[in-house]
Amino acid sequence: MAPITEVEGRRLPLSNLEKVLYPATGFTKGEVLHYYATVAEVLLPHLRDRAVSFLRYPDGPDGQVFFTKNVPPGTPDWVTTAEVPRVEGPSRMVLVQDLPSLMWAANLVTEFHTHQWLVGSPDEADRIVFDLDPGAPASIVQCCEVALWLRERLAADGIEAYAKTSGSKGLHLLAAVRGASSERVSEYAKELAVEAEKAMPRLALHRMTRNLRPGKVFVDWSQNAARKTTATPYTLRARPEPTVSAPVTWEEVEECGSPGRLDFHATDIAPRVQDYGDLLAPLLDPGSAGRLP
Repeated sequence: MAPITEVEGRRLPLSNLEKVLYPATGFTKGEVLHYYATVAEVLLPHLRDRAVSFLRYPDGPDGQVFFTKNVPPGTPDWVTTAEVPRVEGPSRMVLVQDLPSLMWAANLVTEFHTHQWLVGSPDEADRIVFDLDPGAPASIVQCCEVALWLRERLAADGIEAYAKTSGSKGLHLLAAVRGASSERVSEYAKELAVEAEKAMPRLALHRMTRNLRPGKVFVDWSQNAARKTTATPYTLRARPEPTVSAPVTWEEVEECGSPGRLDFHATDIAPRVQDYGDLLAPLLDPGSAGRLP
């Protein structure tokens, strides 16, 4: 029987704590739970009031990996859920609003993915995101070059951008926006991706076409669509090692000369939060949101 842990008055059965989920490093499920508890203060604000898609990997990244969008069977009645619009009709999804909900979800062994809008206003996007994905032999080093160009381009329109690693091979660029639908934000993001390709034809690409990808950075603007989700800041990823989608400073982006410079693991994050706080905190301030031209 799974041991019962009490978290802020909620009783949680936490199972298989000794199970190794990341064989390359021996990182266990118990350490996954400890990681999420440790970063909850900075992670929860980025989850709160957003419908969550879970990318689950209960047997580690080498086992079965699958998306869960609807409320999973057995979800406790104290976990907040909300009906969200979908093309195929409304569905009910989980909201991770507090520490007990976070620990319950972490016990399922999951990456957290969220939309670029809040459940209270699904018709208005509050974030714009660019997923910079390198095609080998390009790496995060080239992603940083594209990110710096996009940062300046967004700034020209009065939009301040922030960066985080994807936790995989690439880099995510995010900014707070207001007053536009997901459709309009997607259009604008595509316009900037096309501009990036014209400005850096040997480096940037706005189309996913596979045979064009080698050596270039795909500027994925499509994750701004209302139905799409992106890895939440501070989520662990289902990779061979316990890598994290970690916020980074612009100085780190500017100085990135090798792929390993921006490779962050679970054990790196608490010291970074202590040093920097939440580098993406401005995204949570409505007053900092820019308006699309």
